[in-house]
Amino acid sequence: MWNLVWLLERITWIDGLDILIVAFFFFLVFYAIRGTRAVPLVRGITALLISLALLTRLVQLRAFSWLIESLLPALLVGIPVLFQPELRRALEQLGRGPLLLVELGDNAKLETMIANVVKAVIHMAAHNVGALIVFERQTGLQEYIDTGVSIDAEVTPELLMSIFDHHVILHDGAVIVRNGRLAAAACVMPLTAAFLADRELGLRHRAAIGVTEEGDAVAVVVSEERGQISLTHNGRIIRDIDAKRLESILRAFLVPKARSSRGIFRRVRRTAVRPVHEIEEGLRV
Repeated sequence: MWNLVWLLERITWIDGLDILIVAFFFFLVFYAIRGTRAVPLVRGITALLISLALLTRLVQLRAFSWLIESLLPALLVGIPVLFQPELRRALEQLGRGPLLLVELGDNAKLETMIANVVKAVIHMAAHNVGALIVFERQTGLQEYIDTGVSIDAEVTPELLMSIFDHHVILHDGAVIVRNGRLAAAACVMPLTAAFLADRELGLRHRAAIGVTEEGDAVAVVVSEERGQISLTHNGRIIRDIDAKRLESILRAFLVPKARSSRGIFRRVRRTAVRPVHEIEEGLRV
């Protein structure tokens, strides 16, 4: 206790200003990488560094401490390489305008968005119009948004059906929804590298599975050939679902106050969900 009081008495206003500047710098760094897949990586690196620092301080491992100190310069060089897209995006945002602009969503907006998506998906499935709609959650999809055409519009059935009309150039790609708004269209998604025994799964389904393998995104696919609706999450796929089931699952995943999405997905897993590498041949799209 006395040590703490002694330490506080020695802190001057310059020290306080110094701490605030460092804290603000780290805040800017974490804010700049928001909405990207770099966030889990930063958390992992931070947790690893803190654990190693505590271990070397408490146990006094000299050889291990020397190894960590030797690796720090390489780590400082490697961080800009790992986070090059995020750093570039942050600098571009800083040059275009305010960096600290926060956009918040609400449950009512999300409920309306889900209802509009379901209405559009059902209409497209009835008319054999292929579609791929990806919903961003905690893991950011900014790098995929950058590959498409920025829209930033309210999600309406008419807009979705217009985008995926095969006469429109934007139909060839995915639509990404962020915070209840349509962020971009014609986005390029990563294809899954897993072996799919069912040859009827086309590029849209592979892209839907691929984007959910790398994060917690949710994707809805409409088969152009069969007019059937599928939903993917965590590298797994639920196939041939109806409107009521689709709406309930999307609400569970996307609306914070809805029922636990983990429980919803676990319940349907017995009948409709399979790990990607276990999708059996003969199941229809």
